Amino acid sequence: MKTKTSLLILLTALGAIITPLYADAATAPEAPNPNVQYDLTGAGATFPFPLIDLWRVEYNNIYDNVNLNYQSIGSGGGIKQHIEKTVNFAASDAPMKESERELAPGTLHIPESIGGVVLVYNLPEVPNKGLKLTAEDISGIFLGKITKWNDPKIVATNPELNLPDKNIVTAQRSDGSGTTFVFTDYLSVVSPEWHDKVGKGKSVPWPTGLAAAGNEGVARIVKSTEYAIGYVELAYAFQTGMSYASIQNADKSAFIEPSLDSISAASSGAADSLPAAKDSWADVSIVNAPGSNSYPIASFTYLLVYDDLKPVTKNKEQAKAVIHLINWMITDGQEFSSSLLYVPLADKVTKLGQQGLKQITYDGEILWDANASPPSEVTQEIKQQTETETGGCLIATATYGTEMAPQVQLLREIRDNQLMNTASGMSFMTGFNQLYYSFSPFIADMERENPAFKEMVKIGITPLISSLSIMQYAESDSEVLGYGIGVIMMNLGMYLAAPAMLIFGLNKKYRG
Repeated sequence: MKTKTSLLILLTALGAIITPLYADAATAPEAPNPNVQYDLTGAGATFPFPLIDLWRVEYNNIYDNVNLNYQSIGSGGGIKQHIEKTVNFAASDAPMKESERELAPGTLHIPESIGGVVLVYNLPEVPNKGLKLTAEDISGIFLGKITKWNDPKIVATNPELNLPDKNIVTAQRSDGSGTTFVFTDYLSVVSPEWHDKVGKGKSVPWPTGLAAAGNEGVARIVKSTEYAIGYVELAYAFQTGMSYASIQNADKSAFIEPSLDSISAASSGAADSLPAAKDSWADVSIVNAPGSNSYPIASFTYLLVYDDLKPVTKNKEQAKAVIHLINWMITDGQEFSSSLLYVPLADKVTKLGQQGLKQITYDGEILWDANASPPSEVTQEIKQQTETETGGCLIATATYGTEMAPQVQLLREIRDNQLMNTASGMSFMTGFNQLYYSFSPFIADMERENPAFKEMVKIGITPLISSLSIMQYAESDSEVLGYGIGVIMMNLGMYLAAPAMLIFGLNKKYRG
């Protein structure tokens, strides 16, 4: 009885922090070891580069021992480096062709975001966003068949505009580009002539026009050349303030301006028909998608990663870090998408990507143990109760900003590996929830509203969490009790005895 009572005291001391952390541990891979420096590499698409670069910064703010070096060299270059196994992962706006997959067996496609390609133009006579174009207009321009801005077809589409009698200058990518793939995929769908004469690809034999590398190269041509038109990704066009056209939708009922909503509409029906990460994605396309509000030139953009990371990583620890980073990108990282005009992934697409990540091995060893033994029915019941009452993590997550923080991961491990494996722990959790959730939402809200209070809480609980790390060595009820009493005594000394002795000493000194 005394043993059980002492254990309950221990669990009460730990419960205020650990109780909220009831997300299934299998939903997140192992976090990077905070004592190891990780240098990860990626290369490829320019299309998602602004988002990947923001992810690099935000992830490093959480895991400052993980540095990502991503080279924005175009989808073609990224796939080349992926095939040559010179980077940990690649990024591409174009899914790999069958011929490319044969050179890189075991490649997984992990959707990372959704973006749009926009047509930017330099027409002094036309206001920003004033130009409208049909599929026939666009294919005619880039086939070199429509050569003047006052061509009858463009005039018919834009009767309200005073279009000039000027030659059209087209601008396109010179490098292997996923943006080019998306644009030419659209042209191949809407124009049989384009499909037969030019086709789709990361590089194509352009019938006419000027070429430059990267979104910035195409933008530079358009900005510096009056009466030019070219294609760039949506975020780049918005960030540089370029004029862009509205494109007629698939059912020809409206001209759609590129936006988060219209690109999201284009992707909304795709989630249920996507292949598994390990299968071919060569035929996946959401261009010219149905729907009155769907922007017609939209696409997924992908991360490419091998299903066995040994050939592209230094060791197993680095391989685990790669998986953790990619999982963060497609989960927590999605909250940064909208600010850069990328559409966040739908939940179904995220889960599809996670299923792929769970297949990844290092020399045949599974790195994300998503098939661990399921919790007992009692554990499940308690977790369901907690999730129903709270909807997620509270104090610890509010303090450290994310459930993926190393401190939160540590608490999860202690919960799952030590506390939740005892009968007393289960009994305690059942009774403690009601008390804990009577005050923890208030504290978490105060942390979110008051940064100074959040820092005070962090200062207060960080030493406690550090001391809890010794609990990882407890493997039985008796060891949980022994280590637990040690943790309690350590924290009593740290939080109560030491301040009391200091106050007593100062009081004695000044009285004397």
